[in-house]
Amino acid sequence: MSDQTLPIELYYWPTPNGWKVSIMLEELGVPYKLNYINIGAGDQFEPDFLKIAPNNRMPAIIDPDGPSGKPISVFESGAILQYLGRKFNKFYPLDERARVEVDEWLMWQMGGLGPMAGQAHHFRVYAPEQVPYAIDRYTNEVNRLYGVLNKQLEGRDFIAGEYSIADMACIGWAQLWERQGQDIKQFPNLEGWIERMKKRSAVAAGLALGLEKRDQSNFDKDKDQQEVLFGQKAR
Repeated sequence: MSDQTLPIELYYWPTPNGWKVSIMLEELGVPYKLNYINIGAGDQFEPDFLKIAPNNRMPAIIDPDGPSGKPISVFESGAILQYLGRKFNKFYPLDERARVEVDEWLMWQMGGLGPMAGQAHHFRVYAPEQVPYAIDRYTNEVNRLYGVLNKQLEGRDFIAGEYSIADMACIGWAQLWERQGQDIKQFPNLEGWIERMKKRSAVAAGLALGLEKRDQSNFDKDKDQQEVLFGQKAR
């Protein structure tokens, strides 16, 4: 059990990037306070939130028991995972070779899988007009990335050997394969990994956190909310 007594404040909305941190907090079993940042309503532009997340993106955290016992705020999902992994010495190995491998796949997700899957999803589902070139470009790149991850998972239960923040970073994106125009049957190792991940109680809890709020927001059909998010304009 962790000796964290003061709750970590999580600024969150149920998206693949938000899920990374909700999963990590559930896996750690530390107390946390949930603050919803409704990205369709423009909460990400509120001045108080921008003080801790200047890129107007969630997730972000405030740890009241940061280094030297002083509060610290952290934005960017990968940086949050690394911070929590170091602080609690879990899911982020101390051995340098093992840590490098975790970092490689974390950066692969942040620089490749996340952005490319996000663009594929956008042009396939949300774009106001069909742009065949963009759809093909991003769908094909996600397919390539899935192939890379499928190969990495051959003979492995988890991406970097032991279960780690690399797995937490990727699952939220990979579970949405259908919306990204992929056939998961083409990637049996990846499919098996998704199934293993979803069987973990903390992963299931992290992925389920706040889904009812997203459903209530009706973001998929609300053009005004989409304009706020994609146009990056405060409502």
